[in-house]
Amino acid sequence: MSAELTFDELASLMKKGAGLSVEPADLAERADAPFAEFGLDSLGLLGIVGELENRLGRPLPNDAERSRTPRDFLDLVNTVPTTGA
Repeated sequence: MSAELTFDELASLMKKGAGLSVEPADLAERADAPFAEFGLDSLGLLGIVGELENRLGRPLPNDAERSRTPRDFLDLVNTVPTTGA
């Protein structure tokens, strides 16, 4: 995984964590659309957060599972420091 989570990686996480097939280009074009428009509910987003935490080996902020849009999620995840203080 790259240093920053991308739309490609988010689409992959949506497939693995929630079973949804979404084109990365569609996520990028509609980055401010609610996750619900892509078929992702709160439990699916929770699965994505869990998968990402496993990959990174660290917790994400509690707000990550409450993100409403792909842009909100990427902005939040990509602002988390990659190493401890």
